[in-house]
Amino acid sequence: MSVSLSSSLVFSLYKSNVLTRPSKLLVRASSSAAPGIDFTTLESAIAKKDSDAVKEALDQLTEVGWAKKWSSQPYVSRRTTSLRELTSLGIKNAENLAIPSVRNDAAFLFTVVGTTGFLGVIAGQLPGDWGFFVPYLIGSISLVVLAVGSISPGLLQAAIGGFSLFFPDYQDRIARHEAAHFLVAYLLGLPILGYSLDIGKENVNLIDKRLEKLIYSGQLDSKELDRLAVVAMAGLAAEGLQYDKVIGQSADLFSLQRFINRSKPPIGKDQQQNLTRWAVLFAASLIKNNRAVHEALISAMSNKATVIQCIEAIEKAESV
Repeated sequence: MSVSLSSSLVFSLYKSNVLTRPSKLLVRASSSAAPGIDFTTLESAIAKKDSDAVKEALDQLTEVGWAKKWSSQPYVSRRTTSLRELTSLGIKNAENLAIPSVRNDAAFLFTVVGTTGFLGVIAGQLPGDWGFFVPYLIGSISLVVLAVGSISPGLLQAAIGGFSLFFPDYQDRIARHEAAHFLVAYLLGLPILGYSLDIGKENVNLIDKRLEKLIYSGQLDSKELDRLAVVAMAGLAAEGLQYDKVIGQSADLFSLQRFINRSKPPIGKDQQQNLTRWAVLFAASLIKNNRAVHEALISAMSNKATVIQCIEAIEKAESV
């Protein structure tokens, strides 16, 4: 998960992407899905990327008794948090949450080196000069890949992302991770513009003009820093609750550090470490207390539901 500060806040699994809104992303929710509820105002606000209008539309839906979960957790208060609390809550291997995973990268490089080595041995059996030049050319593929990875690792992300599909848990990790960002942001009252689960474009796109201004100016106060920290750590928390090893934490932690660097007053290293632990704990608590809601949202997002349909999934699901 990372954040792009160009036109909106973008929370994603591995890297920052500018989310292009698909032409069919925003469609009118069917009346059968939510009888008597008019989503026209909300649809229009999302289409215009107007965060104030989105908030107002959701607030109106709350007033009529429908969007009961929207901004239902508006107050967050940081406190001292220990690793034991994370473990007690159900976070697996809490002490290793901040250690970047190299599973996908290592598997990709091992496959490239192993495959080219095997093909090189076979090519060595070719007659004449072919038995010399072909293995040499095949072997150079590994060197080129390693060189590109060292100089510009971002160029390999698409290939590594595609290769990651061979891991049976990868798609579920993506959906679980991004659904956690979506759900926690919604519960904290941060409006969502869009999302993507596509390989290499995984993200949840939030809109909040006021927060953007504070981030740009480096004037994030402790209250807003705490809210953004919880949303940033939500994906990591969701993976930690489900899997023994977290895969998508690097970009999450990088985004949190960017928020910390733009906060005022600045906080020390010990406070930063405690903020990270507390944010994971708070996000994990929200996810665990809304487990059925999270699962319903995972299902909706995996089926490429629209933003409003995802909100419907949140509101219709039970909290336990």
